[in-house]
Amino acid sequence: MNDLESWLTLAAVPYLGGNRISQLLQHATPQQLCRMSAEQLQAIGFKPKQVSSLLRPQYQRIERCLEWAECDRHTILTLDSPGYPPLLREIASAPPLLFVRGEPHWLHEPQIAVIGSRSASIDGRESAYEFAASLVAANYVVTSGLALGIDGLAHYGALKNGGATVAVLGSGLEQIYPARHRELAGKIIEQGALVSEFWPDEKPRPQNFPRRNRVISGLSVGVLVIEAAERSGSLITARYALEQGREVFALPGSIHSPGSRGCNALIKSGAKLVESPVDIFEEVGSLTECVKNNQLDSSLPQPENEELPFSSVLANVGNEATPVDVVAERCKQPVHEVMMQLLELELQGVVTTVPGGYIRTRRG
Repeated sequence: MNDLESWLTLAAVPYLGGNRISQLLQHATPQQLCRMSAEQLQAIGFKPKQVSSLLRPQYQRIERCLEWAECDRHTILTLDSPGYPPLLREIASAPPLLFVRGEPHWLHEPQIAVIGSRSASIDGRESAYEFAASLVAANYVVTSGLALGIDGLAHYGALKNGGATVAVLGSGLEQIYPARHRELAGKIIEQGALVSEFWPDEKPRPQNFPRRNRVISGLSVGVLVIEAAERSGSLITARYALEQGREVFALPGSIHSPGSRGCNALIKSGAKLVESPVDIFEEVGSLTECVKNNQLDSSLPQPENEELPFSSVLANVGNEATPVDVVAERCKQPVHEVMMQLLELELQGVVTTVPGGYIRTRRG
């Protein structure tokens, strides 16, 4: 049994978390643990089901994982691997394995997490895109969770402005969730990395996402929250960030907006109020020459005045909600093609979904 196979065997043992594995590694390597007898394993605290799992591993599942790792731009990082991100290794219960699609070296670069509501407002979506643009301009990697709303716009803002972005998933890397972001995930693989602690074939489960959130904050030097309700997964990420000694930033919002209550509560609890990217740079330190030389303007960058794609579709979306089938009829295009174009425009922050269809944003 080789080293990676031993790690996979150990990681597949039920109810054996990152903390426990770290403790075990102080006394034995994964290969040594896999060679122990049942009596030896029980003597160091393994339960009967855990002993059975370690001595009779799921060879087919492990073999599929090893084959997955042999594919182009597929990587499995183990906790003792030189390629494992050092910031993440420091956190409590660090994932014993990280599955990566794309370029793992981005995990070693300074990262700022940008997270927030899935049902964000137009202002929130614009802020996510524009803050991401400023962060990559300062040579930060933008990290988020590939979710709809703020996460997707943050990833897209990084990609569109020539930067790198890391998406941490709450599913295996062959089970992209949400499905609407499969195309975005493909772009991230080319210009960043997809990351998961879950085996490639693992489906998204509700209990996976809090675990994903601790990885998002664990990879990052700071976490920026843009719009969050009072009970939001983004606040879970912020809590993890505080526990991990990371900086937490929040955009303030109206006291009358339910989507701003989470951010306002974070600020009341000590998170730094952010009005521009410079507020973040000043707090996390001079990690780039751009910051050291005071070359950053305090204002957000404005998107380039480039010709927008899908002009025919865009011309038929205005300030009032327009259903997809109506847009398709006006454009004389198939509904499924118009839907794909609207999704692309939504990722760019040019249109947004509302009850009854799509409307144009101010950027459009």
